[in-house]
Amino acid sequence: MNNDFYNQGLEKARQKDYTGAIEEFSRAIQLTPYYAEAYLKRGLAYYDSGSVLQAVADYTEALKINPESVEAYYSRALARLALKNLPGALEDVDKAISLNFNYAAAHDLRGIVRRKQGYLQDAIASLKKAADLYLQQKDAENCRLCLERIKQLQPKQQPVTQPVVAKTVPITSVSDYFSQLLQKAEKGDTKQAIADLNWILQADSQDAQAYCCRGVVRCKMGNYREAIADFNQALQLNFQDAIVYRNRGKARSLLGDHQGAIADFNQAIQIQPQDTLNYVARGNTYRAMGNYLGAIADYGNALKINPNDASAYYNRGMTYTFLEEMQNAVADYQKAASIFCEQEDWENYQQVLDSLKQIQKSVPEAKQQKFNILRQRLLRLVGGYWEIAQRLIEQKKDYYPGMTEEWYIQKVIDDIERDRSR
Repeated sequence: MNNDFYNQGLEKARQKDYTGAIEEFSRAIQLTPYYAEAYLKRGLAYYDSGSVLQAVADYTEALKINPESVEAYYSRALARLALKNLPGALEDVDKAISLNFNYAAAHDLRGIVRRKQGYLQDAIASLKKAADLYLQQKDAENCRLCLERIKQLQPKQQPVTQPVVAKTVPITSVSDYFSQLLQKAEKGDTKQAIADLNWILQADSQDAQAYCCRGVVRCKMGNYREAIADFNQALQLNFQDAIVYRNRGKARSLLGDHQGAIADFNQAIQIQPQDTLNYVARGNTYRAMGNYLGAIADYGNALKINPNDASAYYNRGMTYTFLEEMQNAVADYQKAASIFCEQEDWENYQQVLDSLKQIQKSVPEAKQQKFNILRQRLLRLVGGYWEIAQRLIEQKKDYYPGMTEEWYIQKVIDDIERDRSR
């Protein structure tokens, strides 16, 4: 008979007739006072009807009868959470997990409790474990809910300038959660970032942002073909964002598809015409193509938008070196170094200084080589007697004070050759 009351209670609970369900479970308990499942189900009915304190009392009775009831611990934790008894809720959910470590809902609830207690990293760890278990159980909906909670708990990232020197285009994010993964990749932990993104895509194969993020990380790893495949997938899922086109363009450029890269950068600029990263990226590809004037124009466009874009100055300076316009190159390098210093970006600052030293070293060497050639030419003109050459140079210095040594030698040579040609 008690089973009849119990089953009738289950049926009324399914019909949301909680008052009737409580009456049926109470009859079952009267007939069998140590009926743990009846206490548990009556507790659930009390909870669903809003009588949370009575629910806690029934869960406690159920646990007295069956101290190994995972469901009773979990249910009491849920009720205690509703009563804002966070320490009690944590104790109960931890007990449930100790009895069944693969209980996804318990890890999920633990994450919620820890979030309310202010332990965000512990909350994220619990939610991630819950999502992993939901995924194994093919419960995609609850897995996605866990991922959403994780995203909400990620710290907000302050916008920072991450200019490029001789490195790849800096990684930028499309959401706080993905920003966390991308920062992990920036710090060198690309394998873990990829593992996390693979896990997200297992839960939701239609997550376009995850494809985009994985493409960026794969780009950083040098897996450009796989990166392009991810960017293509993101675009197929209608994730039309400049970050997709810019990074796909970078991957294409590094694979030698410069025209395809330029097309992608053009699309990125159309979407975000005020983003300097797009112009710098296109400029870098123009430079790789040998279109130095096009590259300089793009770096100039970036600097019109942001006059303090150190990466634009640096890359334009590098392009000037290919044109052998060393004075312009030095000026841009010095400007880039100054901005990096103000930003306390010491890694890029040092790299600019190294480039500046190289160019400053190469300029004097070229001048010295030219100076030596002039000296040898003058020496031949005076029959190998440097004393004569030196006397002629001193005479020019008297007539034309303040000029460079190279100028005086060239002047003496010009005068000798003019006199001999008469």
